[in-house]
Amino acid sequence: MAISHSATVDKYLEAIYCIAGEGEIVRPSRLAFWLGVSAPTVSDALQRLKRDGWVVLGADRTVALTESGAGIATALVRRHRILERWLTDVLNFDWAAADVEAERVSSSISDAVVDQIDRSMGSPPTCPHGNVIPGRVAPYGVLVALADLEPGTPGSIRRISEVAEHEAPALLLMLAEHSIKEGTEVMVSSTRLEPDQVAITIAGTPLTLSMEAAKRIWVETP
Repeated sequence: MAISHSATVDKYLEAIYCIAGEGEIVRPSRLAFWLGVSAPTVSDALQRLKRDGWVVLGADRTVALTESGAGIATALVRRHRILERWLTDVLNFDWAAADVEAERVSSSISDAVVDQIDRSMGSPPTCPHGNVIPGRVAPYGVLVALADLEPGTPGSIRRISEVAEHEAPALLLMLAEHSIKEGTEVMVSSTRLEPDQVAITIAGTPLTLSMEAAKRIWVETP
């Protein structure tokens, strides 16, 4: 018999999926920061998740999803990314607002409605931030972080890190304010700034980004 899971369990499983998907090692401290809760709260929750078969806890305090946990997380991420795409492409929400609204409406829409929304859009491969919808193939090749792009080399924005979506909403708002989206052309214009800054030209407009933000924007070069 399948074990039921709560909204809290869903949040933990989705967070673990997204953090791991960015190539990070998932540890309790990382989850505490991501979810905005205390370390003891995370420790207690992880013990319950382990007991119910959703996660595996390593001796080095790493956290990994079990097969059943990964199945739930994958379904949650798929739903969220499809709804984000619908909100931007059909309802004309900007990137930042779409992320917030998808979170709000996700639990109130059935799988049948999500599937129909997906089909009506032609089953897009990514969310509007360029993150691949589980089970689909990325429509781009090898990407490089904007922070690592050589000055003078043009690139096209293809993906905004899931970490940036969750932890840097100001970045999404800035991109939305400048009508920057998937496919927008960008170029690093100078490295003569503070060590933690990157000067760029994006959509024809000069901007300065923090190095941390530039690490979360992924581009495809010619």
